[in-house]
Amino acid sequence: MDQAKQLYRIIDANFNRSKEGLRVCEDIARYVWNKNTLTKSFKDLRHDLTLVAGELEVLKIIEGRDVQSDVGRPSSPSELKRRDISSVFWANMQRVKESLRVLEEVSKLLNPTVSEGFKSLRYKAYVLEQKAVKKS
Repeated sequence: MDQAKQLYRIIDANFNRSKEGLRVCEDIARYVWNKNTLTKSFKDLRHDLTLVAGELEVLKIIEGRDVQSDVGRPSSPSELKRRDISSVFWANMQRVKESLRVLEEVSKLLNPTVSEGFKSLRYKAYVLEQKAVKKS
């Protein structure tokens, strides 16, 4: 597999991971905590992520996907254990921040401007996490 396809595979996995994690956090803020502003902030961040990633070649991102041969596909035992809804939220928030960092680093090899966009989103996620701690 050529390097570009490998990079797009990493981007695809981490873009999906970020979007999914943000959606879980958004739904907890909405349906469990009933926090309108917090819900909107998660939704906005999720949409901003789509805009930033859209600066890359979306078809190449999807073409890089290789779900069947993904060696990290099975869940780890720790992913199957959650104490309560707050632990679900925090696990997903960590997933969002980690995947945004990967997107930032890998996209430097394809488009440094896009990398800066992912970095900005990562810092927004830090602030949003802090707001969630205060409101949960």
